[in-house]
Amino acid sequence: MELRRIAVLGAGSWGTTYAKVMADAGRDVVLWSRRPDVAEAVAQRHENPEYLPGVRLPGNLTSTSDPQEALKGAEAVILAVPSQSLRANLSQWRLPAGATLVSLAKGVELGTLKRMSEVVAEVAGVPSNHVAVVSGPNLAMEIANEQPTATVIACEDHDRAVALQHASTTGYFRPYTNTDVVGCELGGACKNVIALSCGMASGLGFGSNTLATLITRGLAETARLGMALGADPMTFAGLAGLGDLVATCSSPLSRNRTFGERLGSGQSLAEAQKATHGQVAEGVKSCSSIRALAVRHGVDMPITEVVHRVCHDGLDPREAGAELIGRKVRPER
Repeated sequence: MELRRIAVLGAGSWGTTYAKVMADAGRDVVLWSRRPDVAEAVAQRHENPEYLPGVRLPGNLTSTSDPQEALKGAEAVILAVPSQSLRANLSQWRLPAGATLVSLAKGVELGTLKRMSEVVAEVAGVPSNHVAVVSGPNLAMEIANEQPTATVIACEDHDRAVALQHASTTGYFRPYTNTDVVGCELGGACKNVIALSCGMASGLGFGSNTLATLITRGLAETARLGMALGADPMTFAGLAGLGDLVATCSSPLSRNRTFGERLGSGQSLAEAQKATHGQVAEGVKSCSSIRALAVRHGVDMPITEVVHRVCHDGLDPREAGAELIGRKVRPER
């Protein structure tokens, strides 16, 4: 199976970056943007100045604001829209029969508590083994600037994962394959919530000990949820688990970490949103669905719980920290 023509739906920073990666890997890529001005900039000037300022895009990457034009003849469709709007977008698109569908979104759907691959399979009416996910330390601007990185492409159908691997491999971007879709998706969703907590800690003036504590205990609660849902525990020790978590919790390029830092420094949710030009970090919404998923399966996720309460119940981040430290000590696992 060889993938030559690729449609990428969503022209934000990560969607545009992944489109660039696949174009650099020699594929013919069409990037869909809901905004005609962004599509024009990519197609005519080979740039996306709003989302990837200063990055030159390859000539074999074109763009359109017509989703059906982008989808025509596509052998793989990369879905690069926010997790909570994925269902609504999918319901409007006529996806090509037989295409491999790839989710870049990292979240758990509010209400249904479905992972993104489950949403894709349900709305598109395709078997789950036709859906792949990409997860790992994927800070878009670093990859767009061709800094070396690796990621994971997970699909129940190993051959599809390998085909996507070949279509995404460049001199600066190395994908690994995995069949543990559940583990890779939960690692990608939960790390956004833990990154919010790390940002709050930074905003409160705490240092490396606190950051390391939140990262490692956040990994532990992510793995507990993953194993309850049937994931391979080893996935959380790899790129889609620890790798993604460290990058998102540590980098100033991480929207979730910087959003959390604003909350920790005393800004309200509305003030933090205004400061980020109306954009809300994925973890602000996903913390609620992940918390509900944990409750459904009887999994203890204390960091996720307090992040939810800070974001949605008005809990002061200082009180959240004190509550975590004051919890009954249990054996580390």
